[in-house]
Amino acid sequence: MTRDDSALTPRHWIALTALISGVVATYLHLWKLGLTGPLVCTANHGCEIAQFSSYGWFLGVDVALIGAVGYTLVFLTAMVGVQPRWIQDRRVTTVLALLVYPAILFTLRLKYGEFIVLKTFCPWCAVSAVTITLHGVLVWRDWKRTERGETREENGERR
Repeated sequence: MTRDDSALTPRHWIALTALISGVVATYLHLWKLGLTGPLVCTANHGCEIAQFSSYGWFLGVDVALIGAVGYTLVFLTAMVGVQPRWIQDRRVTTVLALLVYPAILFTLRLKYGEFIVLKTFCPWCAVSAVTITLHGVLVWRDWKRTERGETREENGERR
């Protein structure tokens, strides 16, 4: 199977969406610290309820800060992984999997707390939940891509 050299890999999409969600998580963390203006949220104050509940903290650390750091690590790993030298290296996909799949489980815990326990909805949290779920699918697709041996011609490697 041949691919256009300019085609984006799952790692490109992981990097882009991790950057977006990392900015969102940083915004939520800075808001929680009182370093930004009012939180833009829904009329029912779901964001505030979720952020200041026990589910907004994990082992004493702000969940938004955990998200910001996590998305930064995912972003940096994916960016390294799109470099010609690493584009086909399966170790990059393994690192992404080690970052993403535990985060999916963590997100399930947070969504349970938000929806079932708190009976609220935070759209910013939903952005993160959708992103990390998408990352799970993209990591799986990247695993399949590296398994097939698809590479870029500019590296002088086979496709």
